[in-house]
Amino acid sequence: MGLYDVLNLARIEIFDSIEEGIHIVDHTGKTILYNKAIEEIEGLSQKQVVGKHLLDLFPDWTKENSTLLTVLSSGKPIFNREQSYLNFKGKNIKTINTTLPIFNSGKLVGAVEIAKNITMVNNMSEQIMELQQKLIKPVKNETGIKHYHFDQLIGKNDRYLEAIKIAKRASKSISSVLIFGDTGTGKELFAQSIHYGSVRNNRPFITQNCAAIPETLLEGILFGTSKGSFTGALDRPGLFEQADGGTLFLDEVNSMSSALQAKILRVLQENYVRRVGGIKDTPVDVRIIAATNEEPEQLIQSGQFRKDLYYRLNVINIRIPSLNERVEDLPLLVDYFIREYNDRLGKDVWMVSSELMEAFKQYHWAGNIRELKNFIESAMNLVVDEHVIGKEHMPSHVAEVLLRKSQYIQPDKNLVDDLNGHLAKIEKEIINNTLSLYNQNISKAAKHLNISRQNLQYKIKQYFS
Repeated sequence: MGLYDVLNLARIEIFDSIEEGIHIVDHTGKTILYNKAIEEIEGLSQKQVVGKHLLDLFPDWTKENSTLLTVLSSGKPIFNREQSYLNFKGKNIKTINTTLPIFNSGKLVGAVEIAKNITMVNNMSEQIMELQQKLIKPVKNETGIKHYHFDQLIGKNDRYLEAIKIAKRASKSISSVLIFGDTGTGKELFAQSIHYGSVRNNRPFITQNCAAIPETLLEGILFGTSKGSFTGALDRPGLFEQADGGTLFLDEVNSMSSALQAKILRVLQENYVRRVGGIKDTPVDVRIIAATNEEPEQLIQSGQFRKDLYYRLNVINIRIPSLNERVEDLPLLVDYFIREYNDRLGKDVWMVSSELMEAFKQYHWAGNIRELKNFIESAMNLVVDEHVIGKEHMPSHVAEVLLRKSQYIQPDKNLVDDLNGHLAKIEKEIINNTLSLYNQNISKAAKHLNISRQNLQYKIKQYFS
């Protein structure tokens, strides 16, 4: 056996013993070497591949999606390109590929692809991220005020992860954002995460619920006041001035009157504010994140949301799914809240019982995550030294509401002959349950339902008089 034969055998041994996949083709695209690591990655054997053209085995490959074909065509190397695909055994594979042209006397004679399989590393990374989501606690700044970041947005539901994905992209932008989500879904958490993930993170983040303040006061709060503009008025900056350089989060933006919405629009267009009663324009640099708990398109049709303001705010749109749409996230959220209240209340609770978890999954969460958090807090206060929360730890008025079958979703597909009547029945039931939850306290029930006290009183009179 000559030296050349020995070197050739050594080369084959080396290629088959390394962890990286090696795939070498000649200038026509036929495979001349295919090592064991690439067999494992792609789910094919050397006998199936060697001597065959790439397109015989991979007919869908093109220059756009195959690094080997690209390099054979261009003669230029490609470094560290990530690729994700299903291999021939149906496994999800993720690799990092470097593909190099092979020249002999200046002539392109082939190409070699070196593939590093990072599938296991990628899977482990995703598992670690999921564990971090479960274990992470709300971050507090030096003043003790909670600042939420993307790590605190807990869930694995596809729609929820898509909302997080869009929010992360929004954090890299300077454009306005409009968030839609039911009451209690965490709209402010998303808004904070966008702000604290952006270049404005060291500037103010200010929140204002536009439905919580009477219209006559809200204008002065937002735009500021000038001394003498009305009895007792002082020179005071509004929230736009206070948030200069940072972010202003306007929750329930649609609750403002059309006239006040027009003034918000003017600030967005002109980048200056004029205080109530003032004559001086003050330039401001404020990013607006707005939110609504009702479908924006319906609000526009009903005249509650100005179309021009909607288009100005809706540059980036984020829709947060309700808790009823992400039931698979309940175990993660329950575990998170148990850990939070273990710290706050000095408890040592590990989990909820399987019976209670099943009840959670069957329950209609009108108040979404906020309602779930209240349920867990109520139960944790009744735990003495037990490690598992059961139905016996739920306050009686909560257990009665929670453990009964949902009356809102009926299996009969022919149920809804009268949609308005059916929706009225659902609303009446929700109001009745919430009033029971708070022992007929209208103010607390209105706050829980995120509607005004006057609105709730009107509905009570409408449904129960």
